[in-house]
Order: sequence, then structure tokens, then C-alpha cells
Amino acid sequence: MSVHYQPMPFTYKRGAFVILGSILYALSVNIFLTPLKLYAGGIVGLAQLIKTLGFSHVSFDLAGMINLALNIPLFILAYKAMNKRMFFLTLLSVGIQTLVFSLAPIPLHPLLDDKLANILIAGLLGGAGCGIVLTNGGSAGGLDLLGVYLTEHFENFSVGIMNLSFNAVLYTICAILFNLGTAIYSIIFVATFALAIDRMHYQNVEIELMIFTHHPEIAQTIMHNYTRGVTAWEGTGAYTNAATHVFVTVVAKDEVKAIKKDILAADPKAFIIAHENIQVTGGYIKHLI
Repeated sequence: MSVHYQPMPFTYKRGAFVILGSILYALSVNIFLTPLKLYAGGIVGLAQLIKTLGFSHVSFDLAGMINLALNIPLFILAYKAMNKRMFFLTLLSVGIQTLVFSLAPIPLHPLLDDKLANILIAGLLGGAGCGIVLTNGGSAGGLDLLGVYLTEHFENFSVGIMNLSFNAVLYTICAILFNLGTAIYSIIFVATFALAIDRMHYQNVEIELMIFTHHPEIAQTIMHNYTRGVTAWEGTGAYTNAATHVFVTVVAKDEVKAIKKDILAADPKAFIIAHENIQVTGGYIKHLI
């Protein structure tokens, strides 16, 4: 399965949602995770760890600034592989995160008595925030930027394996430097965070569409407008005995509404079947953003 970063038109509404998602993510870490002395995954988690090891004596929370500093070389790496709208929205997201990480007060004590409840809320809010950013054409920076760069340079590269490997190293260090509980609870946060992103970010969900129509141009519309492959058959209606075109394609869940609209505009009588929870291998292009 290949990965393609499809340009998404910029609107002020998308920019506003990127800001909202970035605020949610940063607040989830500052308010619910940091008071527990736990570590978010990825570059933010690394920034927290550096702050704890080298700048714990500083009264001002430097985790946000360290996160920004770590993102700068990643932006440079990924710049050529990113479309300009994605670059701007990702830069906006990282900037908002930096402000919130630096300025939002961190509670001296966890807001809830139940440690696990704090972790789950942090994961759900943070994952929802990053999902909003991704769905609106940006990214939260960090490993997303590294993933953009490596995907463009290595054919069989897996973003999932990169995230898993990075976090495995990060939490192994946390277990060695602090205690096993810190690593385990941090892993619970990352797992909840990942589940929340998948629920919010519909580009991760593949849908199979089977289309029955008398308009052959619909296949070209799907291929041209959505960069999706289409397989075609010639079918016959059992009741009418009339010839019909049968098209099958696999698309992202967030594309389904627009594709159906285009199909029905060309053929109001088209018959469309959608299948979810499918597994795809081969030449499928994953439009991450």
C-alpha cells in the first residue's frame, strides 16, 4: 500500500479547526498528563524527557520550546515532500502547541483522584485534537513530519513501525531512568491516543464502493478527481436483461460523501454499495492528508 499526501484546499474554517485541535492536544498533555509525571509519545514525549533531565530546575516550563526546537530540523527535512497548504497548517499547529505548552498552567496535583481516569481523558482529548488537525489537512508535527520525509524516500516504509519503534525506545528509557510504572502508564496514554485519532481521522478507514451504472464516464471522474483506481466489468441485469457497467474502487471514508455526490450527479439512478472494515494490500494509495 503506497502513501500519497493529497493537497487539500485551504480555508479559514480549516485553519480554525487546526488551531482548535492543537489547543486540545496541548491542553490534554499539560492538564491531565504532566501532573502525573508521565510522558506523551513521539517528539513531545522526547521534549518532556529532555526538560525533566536537563531543565527541571527552571520554573518556566520549557517542554513547548524544546518541542519547537526539535521540530525545526524535521520541517526542513519534510519541506520538499509536503504541499504548501499542509506545510502552513502543520507550522500553525506546532506554533499553537508551543504557545499552549508554554503558557497553559500545569496543575500541581492531578485533577482527578483516579490516575487511570486522568490518562484516559488525556488520551481521548489529545487523540481527538490531533485527529481534527489531520482531518483538516495539517499535522501535529513531530513524527508526522519525519513520516512524510521517509515515505517519500523509502518505498516500503511504514509510519506505524516508525512510531512504534520510537516510542519503544522512549519508554524503555523512562523505565530505566524512573520506574516501570511511568513507562506502562505512558503506554496506556499512547494507546488511547492512537485509538482516538483513528476514530476522528477518517482517512485511515478504507471503504469499498461497488457502482452499477449506465454511464461509463463515472470511472474517469473517480480516477481524475480522487486519484483512485477503478476496476470495471460488464454486467447484465437479471430482471431487465439490460447491459450495465460495474465499477469497484477503494476510497477513504472521508471521500465517500463527495464521490457519491459526483456519481449521482452523472447518473441519478446509479446503484451504489459501500463495504467498510476491509483489508487492502497492493497498489492502494493512502491519502493521509
